[in-house]
Parts: sequence; structure tokens; C-alpha cells
Amino acid sequence: MDEASLRADMIEGLEHQIGETLDEPVLAALQRVSRDPFVDDSPTAAGGDAGRERGSAGNGDRSLAPETVVRLLSALDADEGDEVLVVGAGVGYSVALLAEMAGARHVHAVDIDREAVAVARSNLSTAGYDAVLVDRRDGANGLPEYAPYDRILLEAGVVEPPRALREQLAEGGRIVYPRGTAVQTIAAIEPDSERGASDGSADDDDAPPGFRTVETAGPARLQPMLVDGEQRGVERNRTRREDAERADMGHFARHGWEQDWIDWDDRL
Repeated sequence: MDEASLRADMIEGLEHQIGETLDEPVLAALQRVSRDPFVDDSPTAAGGDAGRERGSAGNGDRSLAPETVVRLLSALDADEGDEVLVVGAGVGYSVALLAEMAGARHVHAVDIDREAVAVARSNLSTAGYDAVLVDRRDGANGLPEYAPYDRILLEAGVVEPPRALREQLAEGGRIVYPRGTAVQTIAAIEPDSERGASDGSADDDDAPPGFRTVETAGPARLQPMLVDGEQRGVERNRTRREDAERADMGHFARHGWEQDWIDWDDRL
């Protein structure tokens, strides 16, 4: 079976899984972008429904299942010319789809993991989307150099989007993210002047203050957003990591140094 037929079968299966017809912009992007440069969807590929990511050791944990990608992009509702920020470059597949929807030069992606950045850049280049910017950044800080953004997509689970991302959203913009920890729902939020910065959630809307939920779709199961120090190749146990760092510093270590890496303005 040729690639076009395989892609048509995938799209038909997605509509069956989601239970509705795909939005035209998302459908058109799926028809134009091949998954082959990004993931191995063969039956023998590791990584379950998501397939095995290209350009890696085969962990498969950065590749999202197609139905999750479709739900995220449908909720994002990006148009041609929208400035888009993707937090969590993954393998680059959803970034390529957004490049088709908004235009490659309008799409920016960041990831805290250097290996993920390299993989996404390589995959996007192979697929012909070199114009997309992929940078190694802490996603919680966004990419202020190119702000404001009409659309911001988080491909990582959070209770609510970090403040820096909310501040980088353009007036009338939209943020889409997997809301929650163990149990997640894809949520789309937009600024709401009627919910001031000090408002609580008495209206049962889990959107952060100053925002309202305009759409939900789910469920979803994405990895949680990482903070600096939790990416691949870095000791995840903070005590062991800091003990080793303090040992390297010897008697030059000063009291309280181990908390210097924390951005307290973002944490409090």
C-alpha cells in the first residue's frame, strides 16, 4: 500500500476514534505532512500507538499518538499567519502540521531537552520545514524574543500554563494545554477581562485568573512539564545531584547555594 493510501486510512481511523469529522485546516495538514520522517508506525515499532520516534534510541516517549495531536491542534484553531509557539518540540510532527496551518516562518518551538531539540530539527529538515525555529529553552519561560503569540501550544501536562507564557499571549490569543496531572483534559483558554487577576475559581472554571476555558477535549496522557534539572542525562534526585555539586565545590560552597537555581518569582 502506498503512502497516500496509508495516510488516508490513518485519517479515517482518527475520525472514528474521535467520533467527529476533522476540522478542514487540520485535515488538510494531515494530508500534506507525512509521518514517516518523524515516527516509525510499522507494527514492529516500539512505543505503542504513538510509534517509535526517528533519530533516537527508540524510547518513543516524545512521540504523541495521532489522536492526541489532532485533539490538540483542533483546540488550538490556528490560522494562516498566526504567530505560534509550541512548548515541547517532541519529534516535530505536530510542529510540521502547524507549519502547514500557519506558515513555517510563523511557528516557533522550544524544548528543555537538548536531544529533543536536535531530533526535532533533524526531522523537520528532512520533511522540508527548515524555516521553523526550534530552540533549546526552558518552556516555562517561553520565547519572549518573538512574542506576542496568537497561539501557544503546550505538549506537556500542567495544572495551569506558567505565568510567562500567559504574558506572551497576544490580545485575543489562545493557549491549549493538557490540564491536570495523572488525569488530564485538553483545555483551550483565552483572556477574559471579566475574570480579573485576583479572581478565584468560584465559577468552577479551572482556567488561571484572567482567563476562561473556551473548549475542552480529552482525555489525554502527556508527560508533565519539566523544569531545569529534570531533562535527560541530568540526575533527577535533587539531593544526590546537589550533594555531588557541593562535593565538587569543596570548602568554597556557601550556605544556601543549592537554592540559587530556583527562579523564586516563578515559583511563588
